[in-house]
Amino acid sequence: MRKLILLIVLGLAVGALFGQLMQVLPGYWLIRVGDTSVQTSFWFGLVLLLVVFLVLHFALRVLARLRRPVSRFKLWNTRARHRNAMRRTVRGLVALAEGRWKRAEKSLVKAADDSSTPLVNYLSAALAAHYQGRYDQADTLLKRAHLSTEGADTAVGMVQAQLMLDRQQFEEALATLTRLDRQLPNHPQVLKLLKQAYLSVNDWDGLRRLMPRLASQQLIAQEEQQSLEQRAYRELLMQASQHPEDIERVRNLWADMPDHLRSDVDLVVLYTEALIRGGEEGLAERLLRHSLKEHWDTRLVLRYGLLNVDAGRQLAYAEKWLQERPNDPDLLLSLGRLSLRNAYWGKAQEYFETSQRQRPSGVVCAELARLYANLGEHNKSQLYYRQSVELLDKSLPALPQPSDDNL
Repeated sequence: MRKLILLIVLGLAVGALFGQLMQVLPGYWLIRVGDTSVQTSFWFGLVLLLVVFLVLHFALRVLARLRRPVSRFKLWNTRARHRNAMRRTVRGLVALAEGRWKRAEKSLVKAADDSSTPLVNYLSAALAAHYQGRYDQADTLLKRAHLSTEGADTAVGMVQAQLMLDRQQFEEALATLTRLDRQLPNHPQVLKLLKQAYLSVNDWDGLRRLMPRLASQQLIAQEEQQSLEQRAYRELLMQASQHPEDIERVRNLWADMPDHLRSDVDLVVLYTEALIRGGEEGLAERLLRHSLKEHWDTRLVLRYGLLNVDAGRQLAYAEKWLQERPNDPDLLLSLGRLSLRNAYWGKAQEYFETSQRQRPSGVVCAELARLYANLGEHNKSQLYYRQSVELLDKSLPALPQPSDDNL
């Protein structure tokens, strides 16, 4: 209401101003053509000229539009097609999200040519075709996506790799992802897919090299990283141990291993076995001794007792450990074996029997039975053989056995 009043007041003021000007500045227009002349006041003529100018301007604009009717129609038609394509694209994406693959593919492909984002249409349609099991059609749509938009290599490559992994075409997916990784180092999605591909093809060396990159990009939880690293190094050590001549590779693997994994007992045992196969028993002995100092474990103790590097020195180290763990049956078993290597028959017998008292074991009984047999005490040997069989029998699964009733 205030604006209307203001406009009215402003209009009256302008009208009054022009009225005053018309009184103060009188004048006239005289137009003469031949014997004909037209005379009018200055202000009326000025208004008339303004009206003629506006009419001519409007007429020229209409004529300019009428000169290009085809181009105007084409522009209108293009805009209409783009609007329709946008609606079809939205419907296709909604259908894709709802799992209606056939409808999604049809809508997206139909709208692709008129869409302002054909890359999105073709990639989404490829996913829809893939989920229908139409793999050849999905590959065709990926090619069309690549041709539709310049610089679409990365997007097309990642979708292609995802589809290959889903089809269990692991080698092809890994090749595609390796190429993308060279083009886009540390791309988060590429790194995630690479992890999946390495696991799928059991490429443990590639996986262990990928772990630090995933961690630096915060793309993997610490627990998963440690689990995958442990698994990768375990598999690599097992593979390397099958080739004793390549002991240098085994040592390099251990040197490259993260510090927290060097205290992993499973990896220590595997590395020890690989060193022994490669003729590096001295290094294996030092590794076990250091590992036992840092982390006491039954498997390491028993493996130490089976080494044959310097039996006298090994026995001395083991007897020092016994002062701290006088009732450890596994340590006593290893001490008995080391005593045998030093030809200390009485000491070996004592260690074995002490171990047996601490925890009855079929293995210890077998060691005692063998020792007594070689000492000529066959009665004791037979006794321990029977105990060994009885203890082993208790560890067997409960299964039906023949008897007098069912024979």
